[in-house]
Amino acid sequence: MQALSRPIPREAVLIVNAHSRKGEALCHQAKEKLEQAGITLIASHAVQDPSKLNDYVREAVRDGAPMVIVGGGDGSLSRLVDDVANTNCVFAVLPLGTANSFARTLGLPLDLDGAIDAIVSGRLRRIDLGMIDDDYFVNAAALGLSPMIGDTVPHKLKRYLGRVGYLGWALWCLLNFRPFRLTVEDEHGEHRTWASEVRIFNGRFHGGVELIETTDVDSGDIVIQAVTGRSLMRLAFDWYAKFFKLKSRSANTVEFRGRELRLRTRPHQNISIDGENLARTPVTVRVAQRAIEVVVPSGPSPSAPSIV
Repeated sequence: MQALSRPIPREAVLIVNAHSRKGEALCHQAKEKLEQAGITLIASHAVQDPSKLNDYVREAVRDGAPMVIVGGGDGSLSRLVDDVANTNCVFAVLPLGTANSFARTLGLPLDLDGAIDAIVSGRLRRIDLGMIDDDYFVNAAALGLSPMIGDTVPHKLKRYLGRVGYLGWALWCLLNFRPFRLTVEDEHGEHRTWASEVRIFNGRFHGGVELIETTDVDSGDIVIQAVTGRSLMRLAFDWYAKFFKLKSRSANTVEFRGRELRLRTRPHQNISIDGENLARTPVTVRVAQRAIEVVVPSGPSPSAPSIV
């Protein structure tokens, strides 16, 4: 008989990145709504300086908080998950960013009321985390066009226009980008190809778009997906086809999967980890199995699609 999941804790520390796109406006609403819904907040912090976020999470975990509720975008979540991984503290998410790819992967509602309802009436799910060398990440990393966009996108454009502004800036960057040589080493040997973008997946979404359907956050492995070739039109079509879920959406990509993979490029490439540039090739990519417990909406646990 399968053991029942433990209940969602009713006490938590709320930590909101008030610098994120929606964080400042929704922080006070979140506190009020959580308390009205029956969650006792041991403490709540609206953090204006993102570099201070880890301090508050570490303090909450050190003091034995049964759950931390983090409000912010994918970058904030990825940065903070290191302090919660492999502890007994539950990690709950209020999606207050631009793309909210991790929340989409977990099936969380993207509105504040829906996300709070999931925290109150959902269930716990133990999931994997990805790792770039020794750095945990929650959802996806990328090299190629994505880090270039993240490095140069004007903050106000991203803040006020959201995904539309981000997409427009991506098209501008596409015209100034050059493909690179990619080498992936797995248990079968080395694989070499030209690539215009490489995605490293623990989850299924990147940039708010479902770019892979053959994995999930509890699949037990990590996936490297490369958009192959030297044509930037292939990259543009790949995003278009995956956004609209065309039958040909996998025509221009190859995938490598395993518990640990080695990735090199020529020339060296910056790596965007959940939207923030934090690493540079070469790197070792691995999965940290069942490293964290998160809150998801109630209902049957989704499973990764079969690989055929």
